[in-house]
Amino acid sequence: MKTKITLISLVLFLFCVAKSSAQEILTIEDAMKIALENNFEIKIAKNNSTISETNVTVGNVGFLPTATANIVDNNNVTNSTQVRQDGTSTTLNNAKNNSLTYGVSLGWTVFDGMRMFARYDQLKELQKLGDAELKRTVLMKIGQVNSAYYDLVQQQHQLSALDTTIVISKQRVQLAQNRFTIGKASKLEVLNAQVDLNTDQVALLRQKESYKNAKILLNQYLARDPQIDFAVTDLVTVDNKLVLIDLMDLAKKQNPALESQIINKRIAELQLKQVKASRYPTINLTSGYNFSESQSSLGFTSENSSKGFNYGFNASLNLFDGLNQHRNEKVAKLQIENSQIAIEQQSMILNTQLSTAFQTYLTNLELIDLEEDNQAIAKQNLDITLDKFRIGTITTLDFRTAQLNYVNAKVRYSNAQYEAKLSEIALKELAGNINF
Repeated sequence: MKTKITLISLVLFLFCVAKSSAQEILTIEDAMKIALENNFEIKIAKNNSTISETNVTVGNVGFLPTATANIVDNNNVTNSTQVRQDGTSTTLNNAKNNSLTYGVSLGWTVFDGMRMFARYDQLKELQKLGDAELKRTVLMKIGQVNSAYYDLVQQQHQLSALDTTIVISKQRVQLAQNRFTIGKASKLEVLNAQVDLNTDQVALLRQKESYKNAKILLNQYLARDPQIDFAVTDLVTVDNKLVLIDLMDLAKKQNPALESQIINKRIAELQLKQVKASRYPTINLTSGYNFSESQSSLGFTSENSSKGFNYGFNASLNLFDGLNQHRNEKVAKLQIENSQIAIEQQSMILNTQLSTAFQTYLTNLELIDLEEDNQAIAKQNLDITLDKFRIGTITTLDFRTAQLNYVNAKVRYSNAQYEAKLSEIALKELAGNINF
């Protein structure tokens, strides 16, 4: 009988392999690659990071001069009357007057209290902040892809377990029918076996629905057609070598949330430098070349034109602004203090999350070993029960109990692997160390 069950399991396995061969085999590495290329939130984060990088230019902070070309052309038609001091007057209707001015002006701030230098450094920090946000988004989405992928693997295991129990239930119905035919069992035993078979088929149908919905969700994370069909690998490999101290050290260096808080403090410090720059004078150089021309139908001058180069500088210094400078500096210092508090708070939250997740991880590793043993025991118990049921030495209730125990043991073992994998993914995500 053991050989028979083994043969049935082998046939089911070969059937699953043959069915999967007609589908795309999606590995976890392929899934992560597709997500990095297609996921909408990752694309947006990449663009935001590029925007921050694009903004880091010397021109954006005022290091370079600005040149402006301008042209002004005014025309008017008027009815004019002029009265001179000697009493004579001149009247002209529809008198035309026009003026044309054009030229180029140049302005350059050569000193602003070192504000432009602080602003340039701040833009660099904002670029780093954009990179940290991109990393956070990538880690989060890759974590979601991993979770969804191994959820599919787990549900695939559950499908296999339910397929196995249906085969056993069908065998039980046949045995009950044979026993009823030869008068060794009642009709009630046949009906009970049929009811249990129908129950197993309902559970399998529900599990297939859940499995298909999980595929749709993974396709959503991969930003592709939700109807794309595929198969996943059957193996869940859990990294059981993680060490809490190592994870905490990595998190201090790589966790994007903590990294963002550190960058925010640096940005606040540079903001204080910009505020203090207002204590110093601002010096601007100006120059330009202009041409102007005007024509008038009435007046002492009918035409006038000029052209030439101009240059100069202006300097300004804030002497008193109602103590706003002092207030702004105080606010900037408080923002730096808040940034430091945020770093300490994020560090504590991170250590708490790592410690909690690591304890869950250790528990799940122990559960894997325990559930693996339970599955082996349940399998042995089912084999013995099936032999006894075949010769009629146990009740159908005992057989059904052994059958459900075996199925539940397989499901729990699969769940233990899945939960342990989720714990591993969560720890690596917190440490900023998911491999992709």
